[in-house]
Amino acid sequence: MTRPAFDALLVTCEHATNAVPSRFRRAFATNPEVLHTHRAWDPGAAVLAADFERAFGVNAHFGTMTRLLIDLNRRPQSPGLCSEFTPPDARSELIKSYHQPWREAVLAEAKSLCADSKVLHVSCHSFVPVWQGIDRNVDLALLYDPARKLEKLTADVWIQTLPEVRPGFRVRRNNPYRGVTDGVCTWLRKQLPTTRYAGLEIELNHRYSSLPARGWRDIREALVNAVKSSLRA
Repeated sequence: MTRPAFDALLVTCEHATNAVPSRFRRAFATNPEVLHTHRAWDPGAAVLAADFERAFGVNAHFGTMTRLLIDLNRRPQSPGLCSEFTPPDARSELIKSYHQPWREAVLAEAKSLCADSKVLHVSCHSFVPVWQGIDRNVDLALLYDPARKLEKLTADVWIQTLPEVRPGFRVRRNNPYRGVTDGVCTWLRKQLPTTRYAGLEIELNHRYSSLPARGWRDIREALVNAVKSSLRA
């Protein structure tokens, strides 16, 4: 199997935290419990992104507030950019002071790396094991654009090798979400060359972040090794 070799790594974690800036705490006064649900953040995603930082000596781009205020993984025009908890008069300010600068920093690094390197971008996320009463038959999802050769080949390799190092590990393509819908990877694809940029979203089942420490660490180590196998030595 052809194994793409990348020169540089870009790491993002859009839904890293459920933190609420003090000026917005009142917005959650009637329903503070929502901040402890999957709507507010992606549990475990920031831990995985931090592992990539340490393993590869890169600086990941982390979200610093809950996506219930504004979602970094949605374009500014998206109906899903903000939630019912976002004060209506705060939307424009959040775009200008947080969403736009964060995305500009990601784009600037991506363009700089792509100038003379083949870049692998991993966007770290997690998903709930059960959705609308149905158990999702997925442990890890790789979301990508099947029309982009580098992304498909990278996913092919990981889908083959990850179950080998962790038998029974259920790895799926573009499931439970599609890799071409609104998101940071989709946004970057429109601005970076197909031959230089590959963006994959790693979606890990929430259940793994609640495993005993060793089991959770082993899962993350397998993902670090998958990324390592795609980078030039």
